[in-house]
Amino acid sequence: MKRQTIGTINGVIASASYGTNPLFALPLYAAGIGANSVLFYRYAIAIILYGIWLKFVKKVSFHLHRTEIPVILLLSLLFSFSSLTLFDAFRYIEAGIACTILFIYPVMVALIMAIFFKEKITKITISAIFLTSIGIILLYHGKSGTTLNTHGVLVTLLSALLYALYIVGVKKFKSIQHVNRNKMSFYVMLFGLLVYVLNLKFCTELQIIEKPILWLLPVGLALFPTIISLETINISIKLIGSTKTAILGALEPLTAIFFGILLFNEHLTIRISLGIILIIAGVYLIVTRKDTNTKDKYNHH
Repeated sequence: MKRQTIGTINGVIASASYGTNPLFALPLYAAGIGANSVLFYRYAIAIILYGIWLKFVKKVSFHLHRTEIPVILLLSLLFSFSSLTLFDAFRYIEAGIACTILFIYPVMVALIMAIFFKEKITKITISAIFLTSIGIILLYHGKSGTTLNTHGVLVTLLSALLYALYIVGVKKFKSIQHVNRNKMSFYVMLFGLLVYVLNLKFCTELQIIEKPILWLLPVGLALFPTIISLETINISIKLIGSTKTAILGALEPLTAIFFGILLFNEHLTIRISLGIILIIAGVYLIVTRKDTNTKDKYNHH
């Protein structure tokens, strides 16, 4: 029982902490800091803090074999662009809705596995695709009858697709199967930082955070939806398995919606609520089907 309880608590913390992305990102946007600069600070601070944690507390070796580097580099690019597209979407649609649409990535994983790796498309997969599609259509006709920004929705779907490809890559690339998860998370962030360095023209376009109090926000981004989420999700997967951990992942969009309504004046209508319920139901179908190995939640944006 203790194992189940600790695993569940960690799964809840992982999901809820990941849902705090908008809590820290939106005030930085309001202060005029762009998505690339926000993510640069988030990744850079996370790399330093996580690196210290792994080196001195967990005593993890940072050695990589040369065959592992190209694969981890590719995965880190998928991961990083998934972060960037999600954070870009926050500027166009409500963060809670963006995080809910992003949550369909397990359905995309199932589709990719079916199309490219000849996994059977079951009735459950088709039902999940149907439910999540209806859910997104309901969200798309957002608050007070107006439709959501199409660019925001498409960018969020792209973020979910990139993340789904990342998860498939983690599962399918043989050369990295034995790599320590914590070490891999560290290198995914380290290599992923290159995306923002290049986008910011080698940091010449990096926006400086001038108010000292605002520095708490990128530190919060590095800690809660990044390091704490990574650590707790690994513990949760180890103790209760990836399927149960994935189900607890429903708290991610719910946390984002909660903060959105509480702090950022976002709205929750009956139609949006129904859309969210359908998406969560569709994802629940995918992650609770008998073939649990398709869904292995690993890292977070």
